[in-house]
Amino acid sequence: MSYELPVLRALIDHFKRMPGIGEKTARRLAFAILYTDREEVEDFAKVLLRVKERIGFCSICGNLAESDTCRICNDPRRESGVVCIVERPADIYFFEKIGNFRGRYHVLHGLLSPLDGVGAGDLNIENLEARIEREGIEEVILATSTSVEGDTTALYISEILKGTGVRITRLARGIPMGSTLEYINGNTLAKAFETREEI
Repeated sequence: MSYELPVLRALIDHFKRMPGIGEKTARRLAFAILYTDREEVEDFAKVLLRVKERIGFCSICGNLAESDTCRICNDPRRESGVVCIVERPADIYFFEKIGNFRGRYHVLHGLLSPLDGVGAGDLNIENLEARIEREGIEEVILATSTSVEGDTTALYISEILKGTGVRITRLARGIPMGSTLEYINGNTLAKAFETREEI
């Protein structure tokens, strides 16, 4: 027989659904909510709802946006001829943090993974082809992870873009195999940009 309160268990289970959060962390977060002032909890709940209501995806690049297009696509100071292709909007944050890339981005929203049923039609690839023609893009930097899925996706995109005359590069292999961008330090990421390779 469990003496755990059902509503507390439900809160713990919700936290556990978040990436990287296990039972112990979820329980700690749930108890933190219990000991937080009601006003602060209500404010937290409102922010969660606002995030879901107001944030969507940029119609140009697929980044997070509060309107039809994101702040990066709207920034005239960004270099329009170079596009960095990333897996998720979160990856953009890591590149922006190191601050050495002034081009634009394109978010795939995943990687090719036939075993998981993720094909080219499930990714934001068709929009990329349209952008290259429309925006006169000169270089595409493939910044997918160095996993099997990341390499497969990079190869697939490079094959699609071969006839377009666009320069196709890939981040240098200073990034450890199988790692995701969020766990790589800024210096390694900056160096990978500088020493990117032709595909």
